[in-house]
Amino acid sequence: MIKINMGCGWRNFGSDWIHIDGGDYEHLDYSSIETLDFRDNSVDLIYASHVIEYFDRQNVSALLREWHRVLKPSGILRLAVPNFKVLTELYSAGEISIDQALGPLYGRMEMDGRIIYHKTVYDFNSIENALKNIGFKDAKFYDWRKTSHAHFDDHSQAYIPHMDKENGTLISLNVECVK
Repeated sequence: MIKINMGCGWRNFGSDWIHIDGGDYEHLDYSSIETLDFRDNSVDLIYASHVIEYFDRQNVSALLREWHRVLKPSGILRLAVPNFKVLTELYSAGEISIDQALGPLYGRMEMDGRIIYHKTVYDFNSIENALKNIGFKDAKFYDWRKTSHAHFDDHSQAYIPHMDKENGTLISLNVECVK
């Protein structure tokens, strides 16, 4: 089974995963998430946690098309992005401050000696439409606890209050679909 942790950063899921990221980490197998060195219809699972929001909506289409190309028929694309709807509801209800919303919504990360920021936000409908436009189907929420990567803490498990996975509110929009 070919499983890709796309935009993995420093998170190493182990030798049964292929790790792709533009950073400089020893566990990386490839560096480009935009141009993949895989045959058409060859990958079983692509997992990308808090990655696609760094691309504007026009560019994310090309990115998703490339991922669609390499996925096998019935292959799974599993995405996690900041959940715009939940974050704005928490803010509007006075449950979080603007400072608590800014990080997840706008992001800030150093990559290759430069600072990059999130370029867009998603709610379920907007991400579902983006996926459908590429040819993905059956978009649905997934429970990070029921994945093969659940024991690796990443942004798909982002909660407010921070790390309160039992009583907090999940602020990551976790969506999977099939090719």
